[in-house]
Amino acid sequence: MSLLVTVNKNLVTMRKREKLVSDVGEIERILTGAKVLRVAFSKDDRPYIVPVNFGYESGRLFFHTGYRGKKMEFLMANPEVCFEVDSKVEVVPSDEACGFSCRYMSIVGYGTARLVEDVEEKIRSLDIIMAHYSDKKFEYKPEVLKITAVVEITISYMTGRRSGY
Repeated sequence: MSLLVTVNKNLVTMRKREKLVSDVGEIERILTGAKVLRVAFSKDDRPYIVPVNFGYESGRLFFHTGYRGKKMEFLMANPEVCFEVDSKVEVVPSDEACGFSCRYMSIVGYGTARLVEDVEEKIRSLDIIMAHYSDKKFEYKPEVLKITAVVEITISYMTGRRSGY
């Protein structure tokens, strides 16, 4: 599967366009270098955002969760999500009021989430998540697989931002 990223500078409504990261390779490096993915859901005009451990491969994000709870409630109501990662965040102090700034690299994107139901696909998705944090290979107990939900987000659009780097 190829990377599903659209970077259209005409669609980006950034006030400071010099912060735009449009190189797909650099966007992927920021994404794979991040440790936490924040996923925003919406249900009945009510937003909900949550940080999760994740993995990334070929234009898709993966995270695991339980089958019950707010994430699943919102996902079942509306599969369209927004997501964000950031890395190398550092506050730059100032002696002047409102003069503080930040150095950072970040990605904001949109996609469609779905529950991974096939067991072999679920194991492959969990391997992608685990590879994001460790070089070890893992085995998954059947009783753990049974209670673990895996969500795949197919990215439809994402853009990168960088400040101070």
